[in-house]
Amino acid sequence: MNKTIKTILMVVGVVLIAYGVYKVIVPEASVDIGVAEFEAQDNNDAYITIGLGLAALVLGFLGGRKSS
Repeated sequence: MNKTIKTILMVVGVVLIAYGVYKVIVPEASVDIGVAEFEAQDNNDAYITIGLGLAALVLGFLGGRKSS
């Protein structure tokens, strides 16, 4: 695999993982009613994003290794 493609895969992997973790931490919706505050999250897309980021990192590290 070309060195440029490996670098791009690793950068994309890191960005996807960072974005996925951000989406897991930050709530999607928040409602504040007087003393009560409610937050809602749907993390399915975030977990998929983290998984894609991990796959891109693995492909970047392992892609193109020659087995002699």
